Amino acid sequence: MKHYNRTRFACFSAYFTMSSVFCVPPLLFVTFRELYGISYTLLGTLVLTNFCTQLLVDLVFTAFSRHFDYKKIVRFTPLVTSLGLGLYALLPTMFPSHAYIGLWIGTVIFSVASGLSEVLLSPTIAALPSENPQRDMSMLHSLYAFGVVTMVLISTLFLKVFSFENWVYLIYFLAALPVFSAVLFMFSPMPEFVSSEASGGISGTKKRAVGLAFCVGCIFFGSCAENVMSNWISSYMENALGIEKALGDILGVAMFAVLLGLMRISYARFGKRIFRVLLIGMSGAAACYLVVAFSSNVVLAFVACILTGLCTSMLWPGSLIMMEENLPGMGVAAYALMAAGGDLGASAAPQLMGVVIDTVAASDFAKEASVRLGITAEQVGLKAGMLVTALFPIIGVVVLLLAMRYFKKNRLT
Repeated sequence: MKHYNRTRFACFSAYFTMSSVFCVPPLLFVTFRELYGISYTLLGTLVLTNFCTQLLVDLVFTAFSRHFDYKKIVRFTPLVTSLGLGLYALLPTMFPSHAYIGLWIGTVIFSVASGLSEVLLSPTIAALPSENPQRDMSMLHSLYAFGVVTMVLISTLFLKVFSFENWVYLIYFLAALPVFSAVLFMFSPMPEFVSSEASGGISGTKKRAVGLAFCVGCIFFGSCAENVMSNWISSYMENALGIEKALGDILGVAMFAVLLGLMRISYARFGKRIFRVLLIGMSGAAACYLVVAFSSNVVLAFVACILTGLCTSMLWPGSLIMMEENLPGMGVAAYALMAAGGDLGASAAPQLMGVVIDTVAASDFAKEASVRLGITAEQVGLKAGMLVTALFPIIGVVVLLLAMRYFKKNRLT
């Protein structure tokens, strides 16, 4: 097992640095608007491009996994991340009149790298000899959460000290970090991956196909529950709870990510019985969203927002652990399909939240409710969005209970 310690550390470092491509670009949207005059609609399209590109990578690996050399791709993926981030900074500087095109090109490239990381790093960790594979998987995903906190703090400090005009140097610095992971991979042994053919295809048997469908459903609804709050917590705290933005970002976004990471580390050290963990997480997330939606107490709603990070922390990695425990040897294609389910939830649910907010805020119901409750129509829309989002973990509980019953009845291990 010591033979693969460097490989394991390379996976951890790659997942840690991957967080920069998710959390840093949105922090620069105001900068891009002021420097290049890019509209918020186009900036929002960059986020959509990020998730859609990752989803496309997931689906390609699901359908054509047998055609790829996984070992080479894992080794070079961090360099693709560096290339994307480098172009993200370089092209707008070289062609300021076409800055958006440069940002879009960079986004597509580093999103491909993110998709590859999601598809391949989890099965790489799963394939490494380990005394506690669940611990390694949970640790891998906890590093993403701590990466978000680290990147937010670094970016905020940099822009505060050196001003937003020098944003390109921040991106160049972040682009250099994945090179370290690439070097580690180059000098690390790679495990043998289970191909889709070796496991009898993605499904293998009808029972395994149904089992995999339950796992994909769990990761989809779990991702919905996690990513709505992670994407909207800053806006909700500022516009619905009246908390100053900088304070809301530090106490809200950062604390959400910290609890996300701490819970994953705790499971890595002490965790077991993944079904129970997932059930508690789904139920807790539903309760948090309902409290946020209905509570008029600022402190209670604030605490519920933060605790959502704790409740949703294991829903994504826990779904992968559930698949590994109950459907061993599914292969890279199954991991790609799971990543596709997670990415679909991460892109669709936050978008739905925005649609609900805009629709409800513009309705007569919101106008009447705002007068009756003493809040604005926008705040009514935000609360309605949180209420709708509560449906995702509630449905997730149902899917999880069905999965538990199915795996108990059909011993597939």
